[in-house]
Formats: sequence, structure tokens, C-alpha cells
Amino acid sequence: MWLVDRDTDGKGKSRIPLPADLRAALVRWYVGEGTPHDEIAGITLVQNARIGHRWVACNCLGADKAPPILTPAFLSEAETYYLRRLTSTKRPEHRPDCPFFRDQVTNRITEVRSHATPSMPPDGFFSVLKPAPEHLAQRPEDDATDDRTRNASVPRLARLLWRLMDAASVNRIAPIAWGHEWSIRGEFAALTTAAAQIEIAPGIELARALWTHARPLTANVVYASLRALEPRWPKGHASQGFVLLYAPAFKGQEILLPGGESVAIANRIQSPSVRANRIAGPYLVLIVAGQYPEAHGYAPLRAYAQPIHSGNRFVAVDSDFERSVLRTILECQRLLHRRGVDMAIDKPLFDTLTRDGPCRPDFVIEARSRVTGEMRTLVVEAMGFETEDYAAAKAVTHPRMARIGPLLTIGRAEIETEQALGKLMSALGL
Repeated sequence: MWLVDRDTDGKGKSRIPLPADLRAALVRWYVGEGTPHDEIAGITLVQNARIGHRWVACNCLGADKAPPILTPAFLSEAETYYLRRLTSTKRPEHRPDCPFFRDQVTNRITEVRSHATPSMPPDGFFSVLKPAPEHLAQRPEDDATDDRTRNASVPRLARLLWRLMDAASVNRIAPIAWGHEWSIRGEFAALTTAAAQIEIAPGIELARALWTHARPLTANVVYASLRALEPRWPKGHASQGFVLLYAPAFKGQEILLPGGESVAIANRIQSPSVRANRIAGPYLVLIVAGQYPEAHGYAPLRAYAQPIHSGNRFVAVDSDFERSVLRTILECQRLLHRRGVDMAIDKPLFDTLTRDGPCRPDFVIEARSRVTGEMRTLVVEAMGFETEDYAAAKAVTHPRMARIGPLLTIGRAEIETEQALGKLMSALGL
């Protein structure tokens, strides 16, 4: 095997042969038979190849032919280095008996949330990064069960953001009579207050390493603070900090901020908006900063962009349609307030346990008449799309939601014809 220049056919004189023992270690790890020493050797190879802008060329076809190419890659959400086969009609394939004939398995995130996938609060500390070395991806033990289209999973960074939002109660809207003044400053203040009760590592509160403006990041204040905390950082925990930003939009690895400024992240930004059914902004973006594995010092490594209702209400939404449903619920709240009815709105971020199993409603409404004291609870599901998978999941979860309260579904046609508000008012009956 050789290290070769990027964007070449791998036959140039500048290619660098890999030592036989390094190739053997890489093969053992790739096929799932490696030792920790093999892992370290593989990680070093992948890191050096990425830093040096090189590819790895396989010698399975012989020294004279154009070699099959493996590109070194880093999957940020899984802390995983791996080798990705570079395939096209112009590229030669590995020999069928070559250990690199098949790609390594990686947990790629293709979809973030699913009604069929339970979502529970993340365990442990408010941390994402793990102490080095990171892990090199392995092939599965049994080729017969080799599934290279992995089920969607929820990034830990997303679940940490939801945990903070839940602790700050920004996903709950109080009745209008309570006199709460909604503002972007108030929402960030609630999040900062909640951060004081959460630890990144033993003895280090999240509030000590959390910033809510881009300026500390661009001015390197974040990195200076993390370096100052390093002597106090417990063993077994990676030094890391978090930046929480309001953003109208993002694209690729760039967060677009109000006023035209932007922040660049080392890896592609994760969000439910990366799906084909893109969700428009605004977003609440959580960035994790830590030691960059390919350079000295700290850098913003990755980010998760959660779509929210608006700049003064950080209520999470899963789709543009769900945002429209929430607007209708807020209009219902205003109408009921004038009629002497208080209404609280909850957007569950994690599963609720019922006797029939877990479920996660889109919204839960609680209304109480200030005149009679009569109360109503209503579960609202935003039915913005219908697929076979969603219909199957709905058949399981809707009976569970009915355990929480009467279930009301709002479809796209009801929003478009402005019938949803009347349907909500009628269902509450107050």
C-alpha cells in the first residue's frame, strides 16, 4: 500500500510505500481482528493522510496498475476515523479477496428524529467529546449480518441541546395571564440559569464553559477559557466548551448569524434540516469546541442546529408544518385568554412513559377556566405528511398518546383552509 497525492490516479513517483507491519496492522483492524496497538497505528495513518492531503492506495492489483483508492475520513458525530473507498466508473475496484473490497461500516446520520424511534434524555455528563484516541471504524463480526444502511440515530449533541432546553423550560409556554414577557434575552437567560445546574465533568458546571454569543468564539476567548480550565479538568474527561447561538440560517459547515456574520465549523452542521424535506430557520445552534484532532489547539468541531418557533420563543419544531400548527395553537391561546381560560403549551422533547409504552406527542395542551375551574388536557399531533412508515408508527404511538389525554390530529388541509383553529377550540370546549 502507498500514500499518494490527492486527486491523482495513484501511479505517480511521489507515492510513499507503507511499511509492511503498518499495512498488516491496518488490515487486522479493518477486518475486526485488531489490537489496541493496531488501532493507534490506524488512527495515526488516517490523521497523517488527512493532514498531508493524501489518499491511501491499495496494492491488491499489483504495482504497475492504477490502484484502488481509499480516502481517509473522520465521522464527527461518532468520534470515528475510517477509510472510505473511492469508487467511480474511472476508478479500479479492489480484488474480491482484498480485505478492503468492502467499505467500513460507519454510523452515518441520515435522519435525526422519528416517531418510531424512542428518544430518552442522554445519560451522564453534558459532554460530547471523548479523550483521545478516537476509534477507528471496524467491519462487523459477521458478514452475513452486514447491514451498510444503518438505522437513523439521534446525535448526542442534539439530545444534549434538548436536555438543556428542557431544563430551562423553553419548550413550555405559560398562560398569557402569567404575564411572561417573551424575548431572545429572556430565553438565553433561562438557558444560562439551567446550565449552572448541569455538569460537563465532575466539579465543572456547564455554565463555566458555555457562551451565548459568537464574539467569544471568534475572538478566541472560548479557547483561552478552556486552556485555563485544563489543570482542573478531571482525568478521563475531554476538555470541551459549548457555544449556543441564535441563527436565521446555516449551510454546510457555516452558521449564518444575524447581521451578516458567520461562524465556520470543522465538520458539517447536523440538523433535521439536512433531510430532503428541509426545515427553514430560525435555529438554536449548539456548538462544541475542543481540541482539534488534526491540529494543535482548540477549534469549533461540530454543531447541531435545532429549528425553533421564533427568535423570542425557543420552542423546538420538527418541520415547517409543525411550526404552522404551533402558530395556530398560540392563536387559540390568545382567544381563550380573552374568554377567561388559561392555556399552557408543552412541546415534549423526550418520550413520555405510559402503561402501553413510550410516546412523544407533538404538543400537550392544558387549559383551565378562570371562572369555573374546569380543566382540559389535549394531545395535539401535527399530521404534515403520510408515509407507510409513519402510518405504522402512528398505529402504535397514538393509542399510547391517548393515555395522556384526548388526541387531536391536525392535517395539512386543515391548516391551509384555516379550519384548524376552530377544531382546536371545539376540542377544548371551554
